[in-house]
Amino acid sequence: MQQLWQPSKEDIKRTQMRRFADYLETTLGLQFIDYHTFHRWSVDCPEQFWQHLWHFLKIRSSQDFTEVLTDADKFPGARWFCGARLNFAENLLRNRSQKIALVARLENGSRRTISYAQLYRQVGQLAAALRRVGVVKGDRIAGFLPNVPETVVAMLATSSIGAIWSSCSPDFGINGVLDRFGQIEPKVLFACDGYYYSGKTIDSVQQVGQICQRISSIQQLVVVPLIDAEVSIPLGVAYADFLRTDDSSPLEFEQLPFDHPLYIMYSSGTTGVPKCIVHGAGGTLLQQLKEHQLHVDLRSEDVFFYFTTCGWMMWNWLVAGLASEATLVLYDGAPFFPTATAMIDMAETEQISIFGTSAKYIDALQKAGVLPAKSHRLDNLRVLLSTGSPLSHESFRYVYRDIKTDLCLSSISGGTDILSCFVLGNPTLPVWEGQIQCRGLGMAVEIWDEYGAAVEQQKGELVCVRPFPSAPIGFWNDPDDEKYRAAYFTHYPNIWAHGDYAEITAENGIIIHGRSDAVLNPGGVRIGTAEIYRQVAKLYAVVDSICIGQDWDGDVRVVLFVVLREGVALDDALLGAIRAVIRREATPRHVPAKIVAVSDIPRTISGKIVELAVRNIVHGRVVTNRDALANPEALELFQDLPELMV
Repeated sequence: MQQLWQPSKEDIKRTQMRRFADYLETTLGLQFIDYHTFHRWSVDCPEQFWQHLWHFLKIRSSQDFTEVLTDADKFPGARWFCGARLNFAENLLRNRSQKIALVARLENGSRRTISYAQLYRQVGQLAAALRRVGVVKGDRIAGFLPNVPETVVAMLATSSIGAIWSSCSPDFGINGVLDRFGQIEPKVLFACDGYYYSGKTIDSVQQVGQICQRISSIQQLVVVPLIDAEVSIPLGVAYADFLRTDDSSPLEFEQLPFDHPLYIMYSSGTTGVPKCIVHGAGGTLLQQLKEHQLHVDLRSEDVFFYFTTCGWMMWNWLVAGLASEATLVLYDGAPFFPTATAMIDMAETEQISIFGTSAKYIDALQKAGVLPAKSHRLDNLRVLLSTGSPLSHESFRYVYRDIKTDLCLSSISGGTDILSCFVLGNPTLPVWEGQIQCRGLGMAVEIWDEYGAAVEQQKGELVCVRPFPSAPIGFWNDPDDEKYRAAYFTHYPNIWAHGDYAEITAENGIIIHGRSDAVLNPGGVRIGTAEIYRQVAKLYAVVDSICIGQDWDGDVRVVLFVVLREGVALDDALLGAIRAVIRREATPRHVPAKIVAVSDIPRTISGKIVELAVRNIVHGRVVTNRDALANPEALELFQDLPELMV
């Protein structure tokens, strides 16, 4: 693997990561010879690390903590920052100046800006309106909304009261929404009348009516007008009318315990009813600020963008950037509309300095032949973030060859489960092709083999061996934590098993080889699906791929499905090229026994391929929760394929 980027010594000195290390060395008399030493100390001395991080990040609280960590030997069960009282929204609204907080753009070309002062005022108005209709701490407030300013305002108003926010994007199917919101019984629903996607105007009014009709807990519907559709739904009031109030009292931030519920997030729901994951305010705030300010080096002068919907955890991660007083860019629409350069155009126009997206988008950009280094001025861009799936070696090379040579490409990986990252970027470290730069500070991440031993430069299960503040406080309607423990702690008692198949490299970087439950096992040899995807991505003829293990003749055989570029046929020459690149760059064991062309690949609404669902279809099993998919009709392409009968 080759090194693609190295920060200069001067740039390293200016990073907040280096400032925090210097602060600790001065305060505690420590000496960190490198990041690996720093990370080791952060997990060996969690009380000191998290306490000093709290002060360094200037967390606002009305009451100080009495203990940083209690019951540290219990996972789950550890308690963080006992005695502290704070409010999540207050920490995100610390800036109340005329500085731009939000730049909001829609696919149809509309653009709005909101200053921090305006944001604070709107949150105060909406919080007063919510209190007026009886919302109190602990109530659930749901958003069926696109990525627009009203969504941010509604979340902040909700958390200012101590109520719990939960959201789905309006492209969710009705059953997908009911499977989620139906479990948590929201008192108020914020919803849009429609949205824009890929040149189409999509009316959501009928869906909103069904949601209100079928979830009896909803007492108030607040409609955000985006497409000016006619809305006539019982309980419904327009957002602007709901916001109007004679109450001129200042915004009141309820002071709450560190682990007071903030968000309810959802598992993908592709293998059953989605799990309702409850995240605490303090842990979410502390962890996301750590990642933003230390691992991304987010500063108040930055313009921060992440391409996400409100149904993906990256939306929650993005909006926490307000606590760093940066300007956030919100975008809602298709990434390639009206042209393949749409989001690159926006990065140039808005002078985005931190640009976040999915690995799939970077791959699609490359395959569309987009060369931003030649076509755009991206002088401000200094960090490119990628997540959602492993970033291929070819995508690493494409970024530095064709987007920009001088930036920190930070592949990051964590999940909705922790609302943050286990492994991520670092502005003080080099970027190595195909590798995530480091393990996160305070995250005791190890890779374990099948015997439960920690290994390096060897593939195994990604685990976290010590508690961390952003672990869920539990699952909704799971009073004995039975479902919670079953999700993460049954494989290794007292150890978080995340479900990723991964490796720590010689450079102390990390490679994610795929999900553990999708690992292929031909002849007893474990193969991560990402190992195959990385090689297939090198072929211009292949636009997309998905790989599964098919039970066959008492063993498992590897089956690769490919989506081909228009006009390309899966002939003997292409079959040979696919097998050759996999054999040459991986091993003969990785070479698929079957390669089949399909026209589409099913994905979740957040864009992740669903290997388990495809495997179930191939084996004749029922896939129930199809509403969790963006394109459920694609599953039919894998049913009863004659190529897989022999």
